[in-house]
Amino acid sequence: MNARILQMVALGTLAGAAAWLAWWWPRSPGLALAGALLGLCWPGLHLGLQMLLMRRVVRRAGAPVPSWRTVVAAWLAEWRLAVQVFGWRLPFRARAQADGWPEGGTTGQVGVMGQVGVVLVHGFFCNRAVWAPWLRRLKKGGIACAAMTLEPAHGASIDAMVADLDACARRMAQATGRAPLIVAHSMGGLVVRAWLGQLSAQERPQLAAHVVTLATPHRGTWMARFAHGLPALQMRTDSPWLQRLGPPPSDVPFSCWWSCCDNIVFPFPVATLPGQDAHRLDDVAHVQLVFDERVWRFCLALRERLQAADSCSAVSYRATSPGSSASAATVG
Repeated sequence: MNARILQMVALGTLAGAAAWLAWWWPRSPGLALAGALLGLCWPGLHLGLQMLLMRRVVRRAGAPVPSWRTVVAAWLAEWRLAVQVFGWRLPFRARAQADGWPEGGTTGQVGVMGQVGVVLVHGFFCNRAVWAPWLRRLKKGGIACAAMTLEPAHGASIDAMVADLDACARRMAQATGRAPLIVAHSMGGLVVRAWLGQLSAQERPQLAAHVVTLATPHRGTWMARFAHGLPALQMRTDSPWLQRLGPPPSDVPFSCWWSCCDNIVFPFPVATLPGQDAHRLDDVAHVQLVFDERVWRFCLALRERLQAADSCSAVSYRATSPGSSASAATVG
């Protein structure tokens, strides 16, 4: 669904700019070029407004305030990335990069049984294509990896997206014989928490070795006040849904990454969890966190530590009956 919506937005933006250019060019070439350029640049201008609001809100909240130079650099980098991700990859390349399953899988075979796989969970209004560079690099390194597209994509509760994550994590655990590392961006981290809350204490260590969240609004976000539909409403600060969600289970560790320049999830400490590791960056915006090399190196090193953990303490996956799967349940 999100891919189709983004296709319409991307093609509509190009068509609108072309129509304006064609209509006004015979009358005023300058006005034609200015209007077409403005139409093509509106995503960047919107990002700029978000940056201005972020800086004002974090200052009032007493949170770390990035310098203007850092904000401008992050804005320009996020703009370039948004054109690539939302203008091309998400709308048109959702299935371009296959998952990488261990030998015996159906596509993208990598590695061997017994390794710790990586399950990648996208955020709001995205799909699995946002993880294409991760999938490519993980497969090149022989690491089992998979990214699902969460459905229903728009207008449904976060709880309704749990089934897709559950199915992917179970398949990874069954394919490798080990609990995977879960890496989630933005809203995806809340999907992970909702999923963990549905699992039994016995299942959780079998299906999630560690969770890394990137710019996840664990405590809601100021920007969600402008939203009027699910799941964005559930990401408002101290929303009833977040209060019902409660703290994550203590038997699965979290590492929470956040940035002072995040234009969507702010102010600090909304992207962190009490008692869990927190990792701060100062110079990247919301989507940039997914592609930051420091985040990549951390996750790779963390996976290596999980892989090297004492095999006697590792919990192997045992398939459960369909009736016991969290994918069969939807929390209202």
